[in-house]
Amino acid sequence: MTFIFSIPLAHAQTGDTYVTTGGEWIFSFGGTDNDGAIRFSPVFNFQMNVNKDLNDHFGIYTGVAMRNVGFIWDDPDSAQIRKKFRTYNIGIPVGLKLGDTNGMMLFGGYELEIPFNYKEKTFVNEKKEDKFSVYFSSRVPSLYHALFAGVQFYSGISLKFKYYLTNFHNKSYREVVNGVEVMPYQNLDSNVFYLSLNFSLFRNTEFHYKKIDRDVSRVSYLDCPGSKR
Repeated sequence: MTFIFSIPLAHAQTGDTYVTTGGEWIFSFGGTDNDGAIRFSPVFNFQMNVNKDLNDHFGIYTGVAMRNVGFIWDDPDSAQIRKKFRTYNIGIPVGLKLGDTNGMMLFGGYELEIPFNYKEKTFVNEKKEDKFSVYFSSRVPSLYHALFAGVQFYSGISLKFKYYLTNFHNKSYREVVNGVEVMPYQNLDSNVFYLSLNFSLFRNTEFHYKKIDRDVSRVSYLDCPGSKR
């Protein structure tokens, strides 16, 4: 006989608390007049949610996430200079789910994010001239506050919009360059927002198998909650 692996979607019973994990592809903007381009960050974005569905059409959730967020900026005073900024953040969302909690639904809420790594790159005439990375940098705030909303489709893929209420940089940051104290982000208003594709954000996946006899007329399926024969 042959064993064929399949990945059914887990179906939680109403009232249960269950954990889901998923990834996220982020397309972000800086929210400035000088956004250079869409920034695409497929890695490393990982989310783990703790869900509680109060009934078939309403649920709540929280969890933890690691997220790569940033934007591309063109210097308005020099057409040859482009900057790329990004942070890695640890996020804690608090959200609501409305609709078919096992299918198509809307979701939204608030997320607190803690940036733990900052990276900045400088390009001149499309050539990289400088790059540095700092853990727990004072160039950015210690906390970000954000709002998000999205829709999950029947496939388990969801589309999310997110807006950061906190400016990306610490505008009060000061440094000394060539003996002169400067504030490099003083005039840089950048409230990042993004669209993202999320995978299995609210649906868990488990490996199961179904056993198929050589006689195709005799097929037995592994029972899976929520599955249809």
